[in-house]
Amino acid sequence: MNIQSVDLNLLKIFEAVYLERNVSRAAVRLELTQPSVSHGLTRLRLLFGDPLFVRTRSGVEPTVVADRIAGPVQQALRVLQTTLDEHAHFEPASSGRTFRLHMSDFGEVIFLPKLMRALLERAPGVRIETRQLGGVELAAALDSGQIDLAIGYLPVLDQGFECRHLLADEYAVIAPRHLIPSGGKGENAFNGLDFIAVTSHPQTLAILRECGLLERVKLWVPHFMVVPAILAERDFAAVAPREVVHAFSPRSRVRSFPLPALQRGMDVNLYWNRRYSGDPGHAWMRELVADLFDRERR
Repeated sequence: MNIQSVDLNLLKIFEAVYLERNVSRAAVRLELTQPSVSHGLTRLRLLFGDPLFVRTRSGVEPTVVADRIAGPVQQALRVLQTTLDEHAHFEPASSGRTFRLHMSDFGEVIFLPKLMRALLERAPGVRIETRQLGGVELAAALDSGQIDLAIGYLPVLDQGFECRHLLADEYAVIAPRHLIPSGGKGENAFNGLDFIAVTSHPQTLAILRECGLLERVKLWVPHFMVVPAILAERDFAAVAPREVVHAFSPRSRVRSFPLPALQRGMDVNLYWNRRYSGDPGHAWMRELVADLFDRERR
């Protein structure tokens, strides 16, 4: 059978007759006339090459073929109805949707616990999948829909994608407490320090370069999350966003000081493909992410 020859309305007629076991009641269920349902059954019988339903004293009974196709037909109609309903509106409490987010390892550690706690309260069936992609790869993933949302300092996405500002950050030097005097300011405060360079954050590398400190880099790592463990063992320093510093300070022996001569902003934004701006579920997740970041700043 060619699927192109199957009218969706015929499948709805099949389901109604199968459930009601009566053509007249099926017509009432579908808000159609009885002749319309009978005509639909005739077309179905021709398509399947089977009577599908045989008359009885009380109505009709399905044939073996009808019993075999009933489950798949009903499941297909339910999937289609669910898809259409979710396009029209989004019910967080009952949704089982999966959202795919791009964020750094630091973003995962700091933000994911808050997000998962909020989902447990508001949308327990919603699933989250996180990925970490490079700039060009990330843009392609947002374009194709493989990624729903990207969160972070991602200037590569400033052109061509929708954007919502989440927070403004700045950079500081982070080091073990005993290496930084309480009044330490400016570049002189880290004279003699060796540095860790975080390669996934090009702006920190640029700051090290401008300060003439690249020659003092003794360790190159891809992510921020390993830095506190290293600082606990070695007297190194690193350039990091203040949000990273604040996250590390309560549970490590590090402290920070500003870089007055190199103060610059770093905007953490939420990015998405404009094709999904009108999707109710997508819009709900964007609002939830923005609300959680807003609560963190209060």
